[in-house]
Amino acid sequence: MPVVSDDDFKDILAQTRAFIQKEVIPRESEIADTDTIPDDIRRNAAEMGLFGYAIPQEWGGLGLDLAQDVELAFEFGYTSLALRSMFGTNNGIAGQVLVNFGTDEQKSTWLERIASGEVVASFALTEAEAGSNPAGLTTKAVLRDGAWVVNGTKRFITNAPAAHLFVVFARTRPADENGTGIAVFLVPADTPGITVGPKDRKMGQEGAWTSEVSFDDVVVEESALVGGSEDAGYRAAMTSLARGRVHIAALAVGSAQRALDESVAFAAVTRQGGTPIGDFQLVQAMLADQQVGVSAGRALVRDVARKYVSGEDRRIGPSVAKLYCTEMAGKVADLAVQVHGGSGYMRGVAVERIYRDIRLLRLYEGTSEIQRLIIGGGLVRAAKKTS
Repeated sequence: MPVVSDDDFKDILAQTRAFIQKEVIPRESEIADTDTIPDDIRRNAAEMGLFGYAIPQEWGGLGLDLAQDVELAFEFGYTSLALRSMFGTNNGIAGQVLVNFGTDEQKSTWLERIASGEVVASFALTEAEAGSNPAGLTTKAVLRDGAWVVNGTKRFITNAPAAHLFVVFARTRPADENGTGIAVFLVPADTPGITVGPKDRKMGQEGAWTSEVSFDDVVVEESALVGGSEDAGYRAAMTSLARGRVHIAALAVGSAQRALDESVAFAAVTRQGGTPIGDFQLVQAMLADQQVGVSAGRALVRDVARKYVSGEDRRIGPSVAKLYCTEMAGKVADLAVQVHGGSGYMRGVAVERIYRDIRLLRLYEGTSEIQRLIIGGGLVRAAKKTS
């Protein structure tokens, strides 16, 4: 049974939907033009508990499980993805490392502040030669005189310009028979030796900040080692990413739903030759394809989230959901631009923003190609075990 009852969750979901519809959607152009989430929206999100909705209640969060998480993510995906990015790492890939692998001291030090939004946490994994596969990372941590010294450079790090805490993955030794040698460290952003680069200029997702982060002889105490284990990093990354993939899949469904709704509304009132374009069969066919994709994606996400919560499948299912839903959302957004015609190519039109925003969903937390390898390899390994 989930910690949050169905009735309580209905209230949380309704409040979240109202917040997005009334406060965020009307200001999407402002977010895009200023490349910033307005301060009042951030404050309201924090007051609603959105910075810690997936953090356990004992640490100040709402304690939602993944099946409930994805229902919120459908709503987050319906508007500018920068909104979700603002608190996504706190609840997801960064926060879950602490929830699942942190020591009691690490949890008590950070989780309540992460859940309240006082602390913004960044997941510092990606490097120039290590993206979807963490095994290739080159950032190093060396134990010297009772402290860890971290050196390396990370890139595309979400929320880095605003971060208070970096969850940093580094290699403490080459992989051997005892483990991967990948550890994860909690590094406060004001630690000497950290340099945060300028905000990346991206194709889309204005308001969602990413940048390069360099660690030059950054010294942290031994207690900064998550879980007190030098080999917890790889498992922590894989566990957090698997959960995050289901969440990203749900975001993609929410964005696709918005693209569909914008397409239907446009087709119903826009005329060509005096006839609403929605009366044209070829336009109806595009709307039908959009609806099929959204419906299938939503059902898939709910099924995968349920199996994740039960423990039935935490490996292949998340990759199936992310692969299908992010690819589907790209096709739905493309059709939305097509339905809108020339208008769909204009800045300020919702489907143009969605088209750019969701392209990233096929890249982060494991590219579509990596998801195919996980799915195909997992199926073959399972077959070998039973043969």
